[in-house]
Amino acid sequence: MQADVSWLSYSLTVKNTVRVQKMAESQGDCEVAMSPIELYKKLNAQEEKVRALTTAKAEKADIDAVVKLLLKLKVDYKQMTGQDYKAGCPPSVSSVVSGDGPLTDGGNDDEDTVDPWNVSTTRDKGIDYDKLIVRFGSTKIDKELVDRIEKVLRQKPHRFLRRGIFFSHRDMHQVLDAYEKNKSFYLYTGRGPSSEAMHTGHLIPFIFTKWLQDVFDVPLVIQMTDDEKYLWKDLTLEECHYYAVENAKDIIACGFDINKTFIFSDLDYMGSSPEFYRNVVKIQKHVTFNQVKGIFGFSDSDCIGKISFPAIQAAPSFSNSFPQIFGDKQDIPCLIPCAIDQDPYFRMTRDVAPRIGYPKPALLHSTFFPALQGAQTKMSASDANSSIFLTDSPKQIKNKINKHAFSGGKDTEEDHRKYGGNPDVDVSFMYLTFFLEDDEQLEKIRQDYASGALLTGELKKILIETLQPMIAEHQERRKQVTDETVKQFMTPRPLNFNLPA
Repeated sequence: MQADVSWLSYSLTVKNTVRVQKMAESQGDCEVAMSPIELYKKLNAQEEKVRALTTAKAEKADIDAVVKLLLKLKVDYKQMTGQDYKAGCPPSVSSVVSGDGPLTDGGNDDEDTVDPWNVSTTRDKGIDYDKLIVRFGSTKIDKELVDRIEKVLRQKPHRFLRRGIFFSHRDMHQVLDAYEKNKSFYLYTGRGPSSEAMHTGHLIPFIFTKWLQDVFDVPLVIQMTDDEKYLWKDLTLEECHYYAVENAKDIIACGFDINKTFIFSDLDYMGSSPEFYRNVVKIQKHVTFNQVKGIFGFSDSDCIGKISFPAIQAAPSFSNSFPQIFGDKQDIPCLIPCAIDQDPYFRMTRDVAPRIGYPKPALLHSTFFPALQGAQTKMSASDANSSIFLTDSPKQIKNKINKHAFSGGKDTEEDHRKYGGNPDVDVSFMYLTFFLEDDEQLEKIRQDYASGALLTGELKKILIETLQPMIAEHQERRKQVTDETVKQFMTPRPLNFNLPA
C-alpha cells in the first residue's frame, strides 16, 4: 500500500479485505483443491495481509479474522506436504516462489525453456508468452494500460507497446501514479557484452528505453555486465572490458541524452563506489544459497562468482547505488525495461527490496527477437547467420535475409497464391513488426501475405529495404561516437533532472 494513499481509502481497503476474508472462510474458499506450491503462494499473500493490517493498526477483530485464516492455511499446508510452513522455504527446490510468482520455471512446461542463458521452444510461432506470464507471475500489458500510458503522455505509445512486443509488466501502474504526481523515477537497463558486434535483437530494449527517457524526461543508468561475461564465458577480463566499451558505442548511437544517462562497467564502477558495493552486500545477505540455486539453476560445481553475481545485477535497482546522481536518497522508484529472460534477477530483487528498506523496482518485459532460422530460439552473437549484425553491409543484410530468413510461405508460387502464407511464423514479417513504424502498412502486408497476394520473395524485399537504411544510419551515428564520448558517458557525475525534495 503506497504511503500517500489517504487514510479513508486505506480504511475502506482494510474493511473490504477483511470482508473478503470472512466470506472466504464462510464459503470454504480454502478447501478449493490446489497444488502445494499454490498453497505456499497463498500463505505468502496471507502473511502480507496480516502485516498490512497490523501496520495500519486496524481493529483487533479485523486482524484476528485474517490471522485465523492464516493459521488454517498453515494447517492445510502441513496436511498436504507433511512439512511446517516456513517463509522462504517452498515445498520443493524446483518451485521457489516469492510474492512475485515462481522464481524458477519449475520444469512444468516441456515446450518452452526461458532463463537468463537459454531460450528455446518447439513451437513455430515461438514462446507462448501468455503461459510465461502465468509461470513468472507477472501481469499482461493490456489495452487499458497502453491507453493509460497514451493518456498520461498525451502522445501515441511506442510501436513496441501497440504491438505487444513489450507484453508484460510489474507495477507499471505505480510508476504512472508517481509520474502523475510529479514524482521522479529513473530507468535502468543493461547489456552483457560478450562480443565486439551487437545484433539487431540487442537494440530492442535500448530503442524502447530511449523512447521512455524522451517521453518521461527521466535519468537512466545502463549496466555493462562485463564481470558476468568473464564468469560465464571463456574470455579474459581485458576482452570483457573491451567489449563493454565497444558495445557502449552502439548503445550511445541509439541517441541517448548524455546529460541524463550514466553507462557503467561493473569492473570499473563497483570498485570505485562504496555505496554500490554496500547494496550488493545487503542483497547477498538476504538470499540463501538454496534460493539462488533454485532461481538460477546453479550447481555445486559452479564458481562462487556466478552464485554471487545476481546481487550485482540487482543493485542498480536502488537509487542510493548512484550517490553522484541521487545523493543519499534511497526511495526513488526504478523502472527496468528488459527482455523477459532477465526477470528471474528482478523477482529476486523485488523479494529482497522490502527487507532491506527499499522500494521494489517496476519492470516492462519484451518478447524475444527471433533468429533468422525461426522463432524457436532468440538470436545468438555466436552464429553469424542467425543474426543481422549492426556491422553488416547492405549486401550482407540482403544475402542473410534471402538465404536464411525462415519463410511462412508455401512450397510453390501456385500454392502460395491459392492458400496464402502464414505471417505468424514468417521471420521477415516478425522483423517488420519490430521495425516498421506504420501500423496500417504493416497490417496490409499481413493481409496480403496471408491471402497469397504477396509472395515470400516480395516480403523479404520489404524487410531488406527497411533494415538496410536503418542499419546504415546506425553505423553513421556510431562513427561519431569517439572514445572520449564513451568516457564522458561512463564517468560518474550528476545528471540533469529534477530531484524530488
